[in-house]
Formats: sequence, structure tokens, C-alpha cells
Amino acid sequence: MSFRFIHTADLHLDAPLKAIALRDPDLAQAVGVASRTALSRIVDMCIDESVIFLVIAGDLWDGEHSSTKTPRFLKQELLRLHAAGIRCFIIRGNHDALARQTGELDLPENTILFGGRASTAELDVEGHRIAIHGLSFREPHAPESLLPRYPAPKPGAFNIGMMHTSLNGSPGHDNYAPCSLSDLDAHGYDYWALGHIHRRTEHIGQAAIVMPGTPQGRDIGEAGASSVTLVHVTDDNAVTLEQCTVACLRFDQIEMDCDGVSEWAELLTMLERYIRQAGQAPRREEHLVIRPVLRGVTPLAWRIARDLDRLTEEARAFAADAGIWIDKLELGIASEEDTGSFAGAHLPAELVRTVLEDLPGDPGLAVAMTQAAHDLLRDLPPDLRDILGQDETDLALRCRELLADGAPIILAGLTSDKAV
Repeated sequence: MSFRFIHTADLHLDAPLKAIALRDPDLAQAVGVASRTALSRIVDMCIDESVIFLVIAGDLWDGEHSSTKTPRFLKQELLRLHAAGIRCFIIRGNHDALARQTGELDLPENTILFGGRASTAELDVEGHRIAIHGLSFREPHAPESLLPRYPAPKPGAFNIGMMHTSLNGSPGHDNYAPCSLSDLDAHGYDYWALGHIHRRTEHIGQAAIVMPGTPQGRDIGEAGASSVTLVHVTDDNAVTLEQCTVACLRFDQIEMDCDGVSEWAELLTMLERYIRQAGQAPRREEHLVIRPVLRGVTPLAWRIARDLDRLTEEARAFAADAGIWIDKLELGIASEEDTGSFAGAHLPAELVRTVLEDLPGDPGLAVAMTQAAHDLLRDLPPDLRDILGQDETDLALRCRELLADGAPIILAGLTSDKAV
């Protein structure tokens, strides 16, 4: 008999959104409930698709919880699965490690939460044997591979391994339980249900190895479509993967070419056009949050930087009329005078492109800036230390944003040095 199950991870229920809240409290409120909506829709999909079980590969929660609000919501959703006869299997990741959680309610009978030692749950679905192997993080950090702790595959069963891992590493993610695709492939399981990296990846070899990505993005660092995976398994254990969207809200970054724009009214007309086009583009999500990125060479560069607050409010007015949200405006522009002088004897035009486009994405510079941020945070009073986020991922994202914002300032400094 064939069967189906759904694989998800990294919901980060009720994750703090302080960076967004500082810019737009209404947007923070909309994003704050999106993770709950995603979980409810995952449960709806499980019921509609008549799956046998749901696997959640870590970071269902986001840090410690002192109230029962979130646990109560989670239990209600798990009880919906229970009423439909659908099992649920959960492992802990770095954000919801066993040592971090408080205030939880007892799980219903249909749900298995794997502990800090690897164990196996076995099912028999009309003669089709299924073995699900799982291991939760005990502590928020797992610097070594967890793979040696997973049991051997059960003979004659469809074997699923649940693991929260950074694999061989990913930009913006710390190193957690590192391992290689080849090592996972060689372990002998049929399917690896992974979590931790918020971008979807699939590898089909001896095993199907799937990182479903987050089902609901939380900020512009998680731009684009989010997904969960509906897995179809045939009688001969062949696997088919279906990428499904449950998100109610989507983040996207849009590039605006400001080359040659010389009038403020022209800039506003262009900004409105880009925003309306983004709002009219086909998408499955009900809500859209965009970050316009202004690039190019324009005589308005200095005025745009000076009046960025005013331009942001213009953008938010256009967005509200188009039924979407603005995260913030990002600048990657220079004036004609600046680029003209850089293109001369003192500095090549390529330097301008390097500063505006390459530096914000340079991994080495990102590491150095993150370390500088750590040094700064140690010197701040305790009540101000959340200003750059509450974990490493938030800190790295905020550092990238600051680096992009600071690129035009670097150009201005180079211009000033030359003029002296």
C-alpha cells in the first residue's frame, strides 16, 4: 500500500519580531500571527490529503515561553490531528532545545516527541512497515555530527530519519550538527526529514534528503516562496516530493533602476510603478511585504539619502493603496559627480560597484562585522542588548542590513578624502 506524509520544520511559533516592530508595529502584528496561521494550514493539509502522519524537524518553538498561550494553541492543533487519526512526530532543534522549553502542556496520544537519545517509532500501515528515527537537541548548541548516534535502518521497513542540521554550512546559519549529504545517503535510510536551514533544498540519491525550508518567512532575509513537503511513498518505496505553500504572508525584495532619474516627481512615479507591479504579480500568499532597493547613478542620490524618511512614507502610502506592505527602503545609489570622480585617475568606476554591490554580500566582511557587533553588545547595558536581535540568525541579518545601508556612506567618505 502507498502512503503519504507531510514534512515541515522551522515554524518558530510566535518568534520575537523586534526589528520589524521598531519600523512598523502594524506589520509586526501581522507577521507575528503568520506562523500560527501556517501551522493551522499544515494541519488542514494533513486532514485534506489524508496523510498518515506529520513530521516536524525542529524549531517548532522559538526560545523559552513563560505563558501558556503558545502551548495551548499548539495542543489544539495537535488534537485536531488526533481527531482525524493522524500521528505527529517532533524533534527539537537549536531554538527549542529540551533545555530551553518551559510552560508546555502534555502532548496528546497521537504525538511523539523524540528525546535527547536517538530512538525509533515503528508503524504498520496495512502491511507497510515504517520506522521513524529521531533525536532532539538537548542544548541549544550541537557542534558535532549527530549521525553516528542514529540507529541502523530497520530491515523491511521504510526508514525515515529526522535531524536538525546545518549540513555542511549555509550563509546566515550557525554550524549545528554538521554532516554531509553523502554521509546521510550512506546511512541506509529511505528519507531524511531535515530542518534548520530556512531555504528549501532536495537531494535524491540512495535516499531522498529534504530540507523543506521555513513554511512561513519572518523577515526580508527569508524572502521568496515558503514551503512544506508532501511526500508520496509507493508500494516499492519509491518517493515523490510535492512542494506546497501554506504561508499567508510573503517577503520579497525588488530592485529599482534609478539610473538617470533627475527629478523627485519622476522618482516618486517610478517608485509607485514598481510597488504596484509587485502588488499585482501572481502569488499564493494573501499578504506581501516588499523591500525596494534603489540602485544606479542619479543626481538625486544626496537628496534621497537626506530625505529617506520622507521617501519611505511615500512608499508606504503607495503600498497601502496597492494592498501590500513596505519593510524599508534600501539604498545602493551614487551621484553622477561621485561616480565621475571615481572613474578618473584617483579611483576606478569598478570600486563604486564593489562598494555598493559586492561588499554587502562579502562573507568575510560579514563575519568581521558580526564579531564587531558581538564586541559592541558586550559593552551595552543589558536592557539594550536586544537591539540587534535575540539570536545569531537575527544578529547576522541585522549586520547585513547595516552593511548595505552603510555602503553609500563609504562612498561619501572616499569622496571627502579625495577632496581634502
